[in-house]
Amino acid sequence: MTLASWPASERPRERLLRGGPAGLSDGELLAILLGSGPKGASALGLAHALLRHGGSLVGALAASPVELQAIAGLGPARLARLQAAVEIGRRYLGNQAPRGASLQAPADAARFFHARLADLPHEVFGCLFLDTRHRLIRYEELFRGTIDGAAVHPREVVKRALHHNAAAMIVGHNHPSGVTEPSESDRGITLRLARALELVEIRLLDHLIVSRDGHVSLAERGWI
Repeated sequence: MTLASWPASERPRERLLRGGPAGLSDGELLAILLGSGPKGASALGLAHALLRHGGSLVGALAASPVELQAIAGLGPARLARLQAAVEIGRRYLGNQAPRGASLQAPADAARFFHARLADLPHEVFGCLFLDTRHRLIRYEELFRGTIDGAAVHPREVVKRALHHNAAAMIVGHNHPSGVTEPSESDRGITLRLARALELVEIRLLDHLIVSRDGHVSLAERGWI
């Protein structure tokens, strides 16, 4: 059955508009995003297939487009809707630290990096540029890599910090594997960055590693 053949009072979209989204299941919310199912099937059926494939809502939305193409009825248009919804959510959460916000504790920056990077399937290295009072000037993602790592070039980081007239920085990257423990490479690039920034009187406050399961602060470990 298609959703259009359901009683109006039972359709997910109408229930959302009447009572809000909190009362809907993961499958019903996904069905609203998908809009419709393949010919002869419902959007809810397609949503349940997506949830089975991912094992959970997080797993379904974190899967790559290549993986999701294996689900019958999930063509380019529906894949684009899902990716757009995930990116909107990521940007909304990431912008909870607006320009001028003060980042006083590792947890403040960790929440920001977690929202922006934790669910990405590849490594991304981002920088928070701060003023003398540790207020956010700008956030930029400078390096992208594969699941095996991202090449980080201290010279480029210094160049962008000087461009923004930053007095301090917090950097972070994600571990798509889910293991947040810093590698020797992570520790090495942190020391190189700290030394390079020190030459231009910019302080590296922290390097955060995030995954879906949490975060590690190298400053809290005493490695900066």
